[in-house]
Amino acid sequence: QVQLEESGGGLVQAGASLRLSCAASGRTFSSYVMGWFRQAPRKEREFVAAISRSSGNTDYADSVKGRFTISRDDAKNTVYLQMNSLKPEDTAVYYCTADASVAGYRNPILVGYWGQGTQVTVSS
Repeated sequence: QVQLEESGGGLVQAGASLRLSCAASGRTFSSYVMGWFRQAPRKEREFVAAISRSSGNTDYADSVKGRFTISRDDAKNTVYLQMNSLKPEDTAVYYCTADASVAGYRNPILVGYWGQGTQVTVSS
């Protein structure tokens, strides 16, 4: 069991940067694949980024590749999403996720644990 709490969202102008943080409870944080999803109004929830367990391999949606960076600090039980060159189309609620399996981390139906979400709004 793991509980996730996101922070760092806000309202910014296009081109700005934000860093989201996700603090996780539990002693087995390092054993989870950590990720971020987002959901814009009237759209389906979509995969944004993920980072594997100790090896630190990362995966990104094409729409954010080169602009977003996911990282984790296992000593602090925290995963981060650094978002640069933000665009209005990045506006969404961003959710932190954790999953014990590498099989379905891109699929919102299969992901095991979710945070409550944090709003990111990018104005043009």
